[in-house]
Amino acid sequence: MTEENEVLIEKRDGLGRITLNRPKAINALNHSMVTQMAAALAAWKSDDEVKAVVLTGAGERGLCAGGDIVSIYHDAKDGKTGSLDFWRDEYIFNAEISNYPKPYVAIMDGIVMGGGVGVSAHGDVRIVTERSMIGMPETGIGFIPDVGGTYLLSRAPGELGTHIALTTARLSAGDAIATGFADHFIPSENIETFIETIASSTVEQAVAQFAEPAPVSEILAQQSWIDAAYSADNVVAIVERLRASGIPEAEKAAEQILGKSPIALSVTLRSLRHAKDANSLEEVLNEEFRVSTASLSSHDLVEGIRAQVVEKDRNPQWLPATLADVTDAAVDAYFAPLGEHELGLTPQSQGN
Repeated sequence: MTEENEVLIEKRDGLGRITLNRPKAINALNHSMVTQMAAALAAWKSDDEVKAVVLTGAGERGLCAGGDIVSIYHDAKDGKTGSLDFWRDEYIFNAEISNYPKPYVAIMDGIVMGGGVGVSAHGDVRIVTERSMIGMPETGIGFIPDVGGTYLLSRAPGELGTHIALTTARLSAGDAIATGFADHFIPSENIETFIETIASSTVEQAVAQFAEPAPVSEILAQQSWIDAAYSADNVVAIVERLRASGIPEAEKAAEQILGKSPIALSVTLRSLRHAKDANSLEEVLNEEFRVSTASLSSHDLVEGIRAQVVEKDRNPQWLPATLADVTDAAVDAYFAPLGEHELGLTPQSQGN
């Protein structure tokens, strides 16, 4: 294998090893990488020589910074639809991970954002380290949490997931475990030995040997004011409650929210409420695909990526400009049925 391989796939010592290999881009995902990973999982499903799958990221910075949003920017800007093909295969892959019949061990070391969450947090053994920084930063670029992110966020305790989504809060290892994005804490210096132990014994034995008590979660300690504010019916009311709370952290959260795309925030809140009532990850992914499809032709996705990533002036000109200007009809449009272009996933009998 050469350094040009964007994802390294190998079968070794009873393990199926997947290594995301774009370290300069913090292993950002593209369509080809997703296709290769999906093919590997499919092949290993019936391969008796593979007892577990282990996902890691190359380099020192993190598992995966998310999807390749610069390519999405050019796609959206030029009116093309290649991103829809990418998202379709990506979301199908997220569901496959959730339903995989063998242990799927995700090493969520370092930065794990957006699409990186999608290829890790739906696994059944999710490891974080002291270096982990996990988040769903979509509303900051005029997008809406996807890759099953709204499913995970909606199932965090109370309204913690709503707070994370609207502010794009970053989660520490302790936060990730407390909110259901991860399962076990293992210091980064022990990760390689942990993986070797899986190969020589079992996943359960390796976890029992190396997992340490989860660090304290700062976000969990703030749940009382978070629940009080984010239980409101709309983002305007949430911001009003945060500002009126008299709690410095809440007032800071209000300012963070107001810097994000008003339409993306409004759609995200509705997505989270729908996801909470959904019966399966597949149902949520189907709706996320509708929302992502609408986002691709939106003003704010192009503008958000331009301001934050391409030109980096950090001064997005959102449209509509304020939360008060967002209409119900504008939000409704993101959830419009796609007819023959629906994702069309159906719940599997085996899931996590």
